[in-house]
Amino acid sequence: MTITRLQRTAAAAAALALPASLAFLAPQAQAQAPAEPFGPACSSVPKTGSGSLDVMAKAPVATAAAGNPQLSTLVAALKKAGLVDTLNNKENITVFAPTNAAFNKIPKADLTALLANKAQLTKVLTYHVVGKKITTAQLLNGSFTTLEGQKLTTKGSGSTYTVNGTSKIVCGNVQTANATVELVDTVLMPPSS
Repeated sequence: MTITRLQRTAAAAAALALPASLAFLAPQAQAQAPAEPFGPACSSVPKTGSGSLDVMAKAPVATAAAGNPQLSTLVAALKKAGLVDTLNNKENITVFAPTNAAFNKIPKADLTALLANKAQLTKVLTYHVVGKKITTAQLLNGSFTTLEGQKLTTKGSGSTYTVNGTSKIVCGNVQTANATVELVDTVLMPPSS
């Protein structure tokens, strides 16, 4: 059986067209999800030194958070709950990290009581941690089981995402040595709390 020049040309054209046509089949959500850190609070992350994105990327998550001025209340809470080593030693996790502004939304008496109750504080803080790395594309419409044991949900697109319908990711896709960090503007409470 002889292959004509026309058949060879048609086969070559089909081979070239295949990758282009497959691009149309790729999920559009992934093209929309930012690969770099995103969100309005990212602009207040230090550009250099302790707490900068470059320094955070080299340290485990709790240590990295300690250098970020937006996360000082979270770091104090992690220390009170005894979770610093636990988070630093876990691999490939995602932490929905409440900013200082998020903790400031809690009435002072309630926050003082939460910080004084190690069991409840541990429950709340572990509800902010998912035992796997979540990509920004997975935030589009996600449901994830937390270390606390219950699920949290995410929705959004582009660079606008919410957690559990109300908490906004204000600086997302921040990388540390062992985690992806999503800074959120509200402390997430486990459903049974």
